[in-house]
Order: sequence, then C-alpha cells, then structure tokens
Amino acid sequence: MNVLIVDDHAVVRHGLKSAIESHGHRVVAEAGSIKQAQAFLAHTNPDAIVVDINLPDGSGFDLVAWSRKISSKIAIVILTLNDGEDYVRAAKSAGANAFIVKNAPLSDLIAALEFAIISPTSFSSKQICVSGIDSGLSAREIDVLQSINHGLSNTAIAANLYISVSTVKTHVSSILRKLDADNRVQALAIARERGLLV
Repeated sequence: MNVLIVDDHAVVRHGLKSAIESHGHRVVAEAGSIKQAQAFLAHTNPDAIVVDINLPDGSGFDLVAWSRKISSKIAIVILTLNDGEDYVRAAKSAGANAFIVKNAPLSDLIAALEFAIISPTSFSSKQICVSGIDSGLSAREIDVLQSINHGLSNTAIAANLYISVSTVKTHVSSILRKLDADNRVQALAIARERGLLV
C-alpha cells in the first residue's frame, strides 16, 4: 500500500511514516498543507492518505472531499486531535473511510488503512457520542467555528477558507442557530462544553 501523509507537524509525519513502513507499507510522500497534498496526489497516485483536519491553508475536510471526487477507491483516514461526534459526522460526509484520534494506538490507524483499502465505501470510527447531543454542524461550519475560536474576523475567515464574507456570515448564523447561542462568545462556550473545540 502506497500512503500519502498530510499533517502540518514534521514530528507527527515522521512518526506516522515509521509506523506505516514498519507494517510493510510505503510512504510515497509527506505534505504539510492542502496545496502540497494536492500536488503529491497528482504525482504519486497513492492508495491511501492519512489527513489531519487542522492544516495551515484550510481544512482537512476540504482535502478529503477533493480527493474523493478524484477517486472513489482511495483509502482516506482522518487522524486528528478533535474527537467530537460532529467531527466524525463531518468526516463521513466529506468522504473519509475512517476517523482516528491521535491518542489512539497506531495499530488502530494501520487497521483502518488496511480495511479501507479492502472496503473503499466503508466508514469506521471508535469515537462515540457520550453526551448524545447532536449539534448537526457541517464540516464547513466546524471550520468556521474553529476560526472564530482563533479570534479571526469574518474577513480573515473568508480569506483563510477561500469563501466570501457573506458566506461566512451565513455559516455563523447557522452555527448560532444550531448551537442555540445568542452570540459568538456563547457559541464558543457551548462548543467547548460539547467537545467541539480542543
């Protein structure tokens, strides 16, 4: 299995490469951003990709959706620090095959990759919703929520996510409605309570 690793931390990429190669697979490239990953996908044609959600030039969800449009058979595993159920749901809707948290054993990642190769339409995750609360946020709304958490203005969010300011405002309104919040500060507090922000 040829694997592309996408994570903005070199230490994480190095650790993943060692683990994947120790299980007999080959890491064909390592990318630190969406743009790099897209270039490597075109040049290396990997069987599988391991993607972090938080990337410097956008969201891993965007890369997952883009990759899935290109190939219905590529195995896509999201590996992240975020463990809320909304993230799991967003990963599934973007087209990922599996959702793994970074504190899980590396054997979980290898198993998820190997299963996704055999069953490209499958989805697996060990993350379960403890609270039973479903906010219903989309992948893009989660991206906007994270941007708000980083203190970004609507204009900065629009630039970072390559969308218009009016689209950002629409997403913010939807986030407030879905979280039953009156303003951004309250939305962030509710999101933290529900495990949507780390």
